[in-house]
Amino acid sequence: MPKPQAVSQHPSRRAWFVTGPLALVAVTITVALGMTHPNPTGDWATGLLFFGLFALAHAMMLAIDLRRQTFTLNIGEIPFLLGLFFLPPLTLIAGRVLAAIVGHVSRRQPPVKLWFNVANVAAGTSVATAIVVNAGVLDADQPRTWLALVSAMVANQIVTLIPVLMVITLVQGRLSSKELTTTTVPGVIVALINITFGLVVLILLAQSEWALVLLIALVVFFVLAYRSYAQSLRQNRTLSEIYALTRAIADTPHDGTISDVLLKRVREVLQSEYATLWLPKQGRYPEVLLSATADGQGLVDTVGTPQAIREQVFETGASLAVGAKFGDSPFDAALREWGTKDAVVVPLRAGSLVIGCLEVSGRLGDISHFGPGDLRLLEAIAVHAAVAVENSRLVDRLRFDAAHDGLTRLANRRRLTAALDESVAIRTPGEVVAVLLFDVDGLRQVNESLGHAAGDKVLVEVARRLRVSAPSSALVGRSGGDEFVVTLRMETIESAVALAEELRDQIRDQMVFGALTLDVDTVAGVTVHPDHGSDAATLLQRADLAATAAKSVSGGVQLFNPALESRSVRRLGLAGDLRVALDEGQLEVYYQPKVTLHGRRLVGVECLTRWEHPTHGSVAPEDFVAVAEHTGQLGRLTEFVLGEGLRRCREWSVGQQPLPVSVNLSARTLTDPDFPERVRELLDEHQVSPELLTLEIAEAGVLDGTDRPMPTLRRLRDLGVRLSVDDFGTGYTSLAHLRRLPVHEVKVDRSFVQGMATDPGDLAIVNAVVTLSQQFGLTVVAEGVESELTLELLQDIGCQIGQGFLFSRPLPYERLAAWYEAQADPETVQSSEVRRLRAVP
Repeated sequence: MPKPQAVSQHPSRRAWFVTGPLALVAVTITVALGMTHPNPTGDWATGLLFFGLFALAHAMMLAIDLRRQTFTLNIGEIPFLLGLFFLPPLTLIAGRVLAAIVGHVSRRQPPVKLWFNVANVAAGTSVATAIVVNAGVLDADQPRTWLALVSAMVANQIVTLIPVLMVITLVQGRLSSKELTTTTVPGVIVALINITFGLVVLILLAQSEWALVLLIALVVFFVLAYRSYAQSLRQNRTLSEIYALTRAIADTPHDGTISDVLLKRVREVLQSEYATLWLPKQGRYPEVLLSATADGQGLVDTVGTPQAIREQVFETGASLAVGAKFGDSPFDAALREWGTKDAVVVPLRAGSLVIGCLEVSGRLGDISHFGPGDLRLLEAIAVHAAVAVENSRLVDRLRFDAAHDGLTRLANRRRLTAALDESVAIRTPGEVVAVLLFDVDGLRQVNESLGHAAGDKVLVEVARRLRVSAPSSALVGRSGGDEFVVTLRMETIESAVALAEELRDQIRDQMVFGALTLDVDTVAGVTVHPDHGSDAATLLQRADLAATAAKSVSGGVQLFNPALESRSVRRLGLAGDLRVALDEGQLEVYYQPKVTLHGRRLVGVECLTRWEHPTHGSVAPEDFVAVAEHTGQLGRLTEFVLGEGLRRCREWSVGQQPLPVSVNLSARTLTDPDFPERVRELLDEHQVSPELLTLEIAEAGVLDGTDRPMPTLRRLRDLGVRLSVDDFGTGYTSLAHLRRLPVHEVKVDRSFVQGMATDPGDLAIVNAVVTLSQQFGLTVVAEGVESELTLELLQDIGCQIGQGFLFSRPLPYERLAAWYEAQADPETVQSSEVRRLRAVP
């Protein structure tokens, strides 16, 4: 922290322009009085007595602080008036001047101010003395004498007050009317009181010298009473100031202005050059170092003390006061070097924790210093200040928590919605408001296999990557669960999609947590205003739809289009219709043959559900299966397909061979512990041997990174049911993981099979799957066989079974037997052998 510059002394030197003329006036009048007065010096013993009275009067001052200057009024008018009556001119002038020198030197005033005050006293005294000398013989009983003394005292007041105002104007600028009144009125009033009291004393002394005893007793009583009254007044003033300060703090809204109100009030109450609040960095709160100054209109970041003092108070938790009234301190030299005469620093506490410091430095006025009372006052204020700061932080924290996600500290859905509504309300030509929604795939598997703590780490890391990678103008938030949103203004829709792809790549990089390395996939949905919506709720909802659709596209990024919403709305409407369809038997099971690639013999069929809706027509299986999963009807749908497949398996009599059937299972079905028992009951009900049933589970459901499906899979295998991994190759699972799975069959995904003829990479993948699966003793089924070239390639690499349009599309059961008869090669068929099928395009 830079050391602040000390207050410049150059403006104070302008006081010499007033000091010089004052000294000249005083010397001129004094010389003239010495030359013209018949007895200018008189009795020195009486002069010493009055010198003591003058010095005592200087010690009993009334100080008035104005800006950086302190001006004093005292009871010196009383002994001065008596001195005008009893002392010769030179003795009076010498006594007052010497008393002024002693008094100001004892207060260690700088030379400029010291000699100005001395010259001012000398000029005022000489003018007043000249007026009294020219009045002639004085008689305490005569009103003429009273008038002369009052005139002299008034002249002294005027002569001393005008130079003070001139110096203030030269040094600090022109005074306002309020400041002028504050400076002059108290002095005039006190002077009039002192003059009146001095005349009373003079008259009493003229009547009898014993009146002095009564006056002394009266003065002692007055001093004791005044001290008691002043102490009570100070206590009441302190309580009033604390009360006013706490009321001001309480009435201040928690909008960041609490520091302004607090510091200004503290500086005014303690009459300091600086009032400083220091709050070190804590959590998300940055460091605060603000000061209110005597000349400033607002808060500044400069301070009046070195940082070491605040750090000492913060570390020890104890108040620290440095100055003339606090004795020696290790920080005396540092404070003097800083250019500050004294300082008081107290800790701010929140319970037992020190959260910062409150300090005042540089007591205004050259003769004023902070004392123990100021330390106690600041400590009392610090208690209220600490509560105010904590309350302000609490409100800020509540506001922050209301608008941010607790785990990632990103903006939550509420803040995202508010920010989006503000953005779409302002149309900017040539720009769109983009909403990029990222869905972290596989988080559920991480939670189930490694625990929610690991899942939280994944979310925090995704949030960090988005913050780092997103443009600075973007608002990054977590809309809930595993969904994150980035919104910002962009030039085009294409640039929004490109940014989504870039951010998705950043998120998908491997995440390393200690010895653990995770691959977390992510999809993104993109919407823009005004093309896809005019309010935040619509944009977010459609971005969610696009992200769901992105899970089925190769790039993982989907721009919203109206067809997605139509499909979503259609799915929502199908929920009730699916229940009716299951109740009324509207669903139908189709069968797609599975044949050997070399002998082209029928080895089984895959059961596929079809739904012809009365209103919507044919409903895609992925649509009503998704509806079944989200409406709790998946169990009924699975049981229906199993029952139909087993019934047809039992009824099959064509070729005198049984008909093995395959049924697809959802990953959710594997979480049902009662499912294996239900399969056993259906096998018994339809009197079908378990080895004739194959249950196909998608790779993502079997190899989800957890052991959660394993108990169900083992129980199904123990029943004698065959298990198959469907759509193998679409996930990120190593082929070596097949070894630990209780499965019998692997079905290579159609996307690789159909690309074998044109893409060497796809051919290599299929070859690797076939080779390794055969080494593990697993049957390999190739899906999507649609050309003779693909068939030949599969035969060359040793694949055993195929399924696809080259052989047959899915057929109703009634057409399956006809297809079997039509495709059979009768020359090679005997009554007891399996028919060989002809491949017909």
